[in-house]
Amino acid sequence: MEISNFIYVRPGLLNMMRRFTNQKELVRPAKTRFATACITLSSIHHQKNNLRKMFTSDEWKDSKWSKWSKEQQGRQVVQTILLASFWTTIVFALKVSGPLVRVLRLVDGEKKPPMGYIYKAMDRAKEAIAKSFNNNEVKYKDIFTIIDRRWELQLHRPLHAAGYYLNPSFYYSNPSIQEDDEIVNGLYLCITKMVASLDIQDKILAELSKYKRAEAFFGQPLAIRQRDKISPVIDAVIMECVFHDRE
Repeated sequence: MEISNFIYVRPGLLNMMRRFTNQKELVRPAKTRFATACITLSSIHHQKNNLRKMFTSDEWKDSKWSKWSKEQQGRQVVQTILLASFWTTIVFALKVSGPLVRVLRLVDGEKKPPMGYIYKAMDRAKEAIAKSFNNNEVKYKDIFTIIDRRWELQLHRPLHAAGYYLNPSFYYSNPSIQEDDEIVNGLYLCITKMVASLDIQDKILAELSKYKRAEAFFGQPLAIRQRDKISPVIDAVIMECVFHDRE
């Protein structure tokens, strides 16, 4: 980013910035470049007043970065900082990127296996984006087109749909999942690819019927209490069928 790059490659200017921001940084590295960019944008927005104070202060005006003719970039940065439209654009970017960063954190996190949560997380991210624009579709329609294209090309896989279907936290709180063709087809495609044996595939479907009706283990008080805590059960269902097949 032009502003952070301009500041961080000049140690003296960086020290000046830290004095104005009370030692707060603009750049905080994250696991991905996208997350780093979003966090940097958020930091710049948070330090809006301090940055404006710095670039209009006597200390800045008397500095070599303000006076040197070759520091044309400095004047451009000042103009940007003082533009109201620049800060409006940052707010727009944060409304879009914030929910997406939360999805990335889920993918990169270690607390929960992400496979059973990504599908729902993307839905919630889009809902959050729409809400931030007061559900005015005109403002986020083009953004959703980009998100959907990326989702289809890079993230959307049958395994994500299967993980969502077999996540008890989502399934039992939303019975309409069973009527979603995309999710159900993803589940069946996943089973077909993971299990070659037709007999075991049939046994998996039999186990799924118990899962749907919350019968056997799935209906026990212990399982019910753990619905919001345990990971999706696709591996457990498949392994149980394989185990019984070998007996």
